[in-house]
Amino acid sequence: MPDPICPLCGRPIPPDARQSLHHLVPRLKGGRRGDTVCLHDICHREIHATLTESELARDYSTVEALRAHPRLARFIAWVRKRPPGFTSRVPGKRRNRR
Repeated sequence: MPDPICPLCGRPIPPDARQSLHHLVPRLKGGRRGDTVCLHDICHREIHATLTESELARDYSTVEALRAHPRLARFIAWVRKRPPGFTSRVPGKRRNRR
């Protein structure tokens, strides 16, 4: 059986790679029983380093919307060049927290 594909970056997720479930609508914003997607851990961390829970719930509740975000689009272009099991600290500066 082939490895699952990360819907954000499009790379396979090998069984030994760090992975996590992402709630498309954050649990704290009403998505407790909502749709989830399995992502590379690095992809999941970049989403939460980029967007607030409110932004995710309001404007980025689909994979397509996440891919269209300018910072995430740059991240995806960067991470696609890495092997499927690649892990690293989230590159770049975290979003400003108020």
